[in-house]
Amino acid sequence: MKISVAKNAGFCMGVQRAVEMALNASHRYPPPIYTFGPLIHNPQVLGLLAEKGISVLDGIPEKGSGTVLIRAHGVPPDTKARLEKAGFNVIDATCPRVIKVQAIIQKHAGEGYASIILGDRDHPEVAGLLGYAGDNGHVVGSIHELEALETFDKAIIVAQTTQNTLLFDSVKAWAQKNHPHYKVFETICGSTEQRQSETQRLAEGVDAMIVVGGRESGNTKRLVEIVRETGKPACHIETENDLDMEILKSAEHIGITAGASTPNWIIKRIYRIIESLPFEGDEGWKRRFLPFQRFALATNAYIAVGAGALCYACAVLQEVRNPFPYILISALYILSMHTLNNLTGLKEARYNNPDMAAFFEAHKVNMILLALVSGGTGLFVAASMGILPFVLLFIMTLLGLSYNLKLVPESIQNARFRSIRDIPGSKTVLISLAWGVVTALFPILAATGAITWATIPTVAWAVGTVFVRTAFFEILDMQGDQIVGKNTIPILLGKKPTLALLRLTLLFLFVIMFLSVVSGILPGLALGLLLCPIYLSVVISFHRRAYIRPGVWLEFLTESQFLLAGLITLIWSIGFRH
Repeated sequence: MKISVAKNAGFCMGVQRAVEMALNASHRYPPPIYTFGPLIHNPQVLGLLAEKGISVLDGIPEKGSGTVLIRAHGVPPDTKARLEKAGFNVIDATCPRVIKVQAIIQKHAGEGYASIILGDRDHPEVAGLLGYAGDNGHVVGSIHELEALETFDKAIIVAQTTQNTLLFDSVKAWAQKNHPHYKVFETICGSTEQRQSETQRLAEGVDAMIVVGGRESGNTKRLVEIVRETGKPACHIETENDLDMEILKSAEHIGITAGASTPNWIIKRIYRIIESLPFEGDEGWKRRFLPFQRFALATNAYIAVGAGALCYACAVLQEVRNPFPYILISALYILSMHTLNNLTGLKEARYNNPDMAAFFEAHKVNMILLALVSGGTGLFVAASMGILPFVLLFIMTLLGLSYNLKLVPESIQNARFRSIRDIPGSKTVLISLAWGVVTALFPILAATGAITWATIPTVAWAVGTVFVRTAFFEILDMQGDQIVGKNTIPILLGKKPTLALLRLTLLFLFVIMFLSVVSGILPGLALGLLLCPIYLSVVISFHRRAYIRPGVWLEFLTESQFLLAGLITLIWSIGFRH
């Protein structure tokens, strides 16, 4: 069974902007905070905003207080003025594409043009656009309604930004034939056009389609119509609880698309559920391998093995004899710290990684014991090696535990950061440094008490590799992190700048390893390890091109770079070292 997800599924630019503005408002402004009408047409997002203390204001009172966000669909111009007059602090979260249509209508209405709006009469965006047309605005939903209008000396035709592109094409053809003096403006959002055309192409190549989005979302309903026009069954759902297994169980190829107001975390959940379902006749190796992957990732066992493999590569690069104890310590330390961080990060995990969150909530006591036992065992092994390894690992453990602790007491007022966790971007940097220390620096210091020239590029390679891995996962988790107020590097810099930073980091790792071999600082093994940044670049590139969607396989493939490093090192040690 194959699953294909539309590349443009999920939040469009305007919705993303509106939700981010609402979430930022919940952190910046004192309550009460409102949205004027539902911010977007998605019940799950609205429920989330309600949890944040953001409620819906349906009418304008005579006097009010607090902050009001104008919904992404926009409002008539007098509505904003009345809200400000009532005493509200008004934040305009209208989609920029809608603002563009408002400006077109306002300009031409002032010049005496009639405004013909192709759209849903009861949709809030259309109601807002009519407000800019004055007394000469007309809404039509079909060619028949368009033909019923009187002929105007001067008129413009615009479309609701989420309107059906095929219908608008027919309207343009009608205007050209019957009223060529009418001005027609291309106002359907580019992402809407892409989403609709992609949905049609996807539907034509699959057995069944899942369309995810709110029941009241106009653009989602249009996606359902497009799918059904291709003759394929369309399952319109809001959440994973609405999945119709009768439609899906006989499908060999399932397509998933989503409306512009559907958050990524819901698409993720649906994808993860479908990829793990035991469909009849599906006996492929991927299906049999999936339960192992899910368990290994959820328990952090796979990442612990990866840490051991990375440590093995770093130890051999620095010619550390008998690396096994350091491999074991690295695996136990990473297992302990990641498990503890997962336990304290369940809030965002419910959006970013629902499988892991559900696993930890069901086995919370066992996972706490696992973290304590693995951390304690690592310290015991280090103590058996001598005082220096024990002290080094003990200090690292204390630093790891301090990440989530409140270091600044509540009695100290106006403190911007009360824990290391509160520092923007700290998670990525500190995880990378912790990995670099335990896998690359700890072995050489514990073994010899000193570092060598080989230590510098080795530590840089370990830190850089983990930095790219961690920041890449944070890009995938941006929406969930924004919800809980985490300022990760992708949130601070943006998605595209962060991806550019990751590419530069991988290039730097490639260059530093190559030059270290040429200069004789590192052994020839480093040339083989150049495959690791190449491999990670390919995984990230495949994800960006939508060949690999966020889910178990993407996470597994990303974490496998560390096992690749260990495998390359083992092959080199056996066959090429001497």
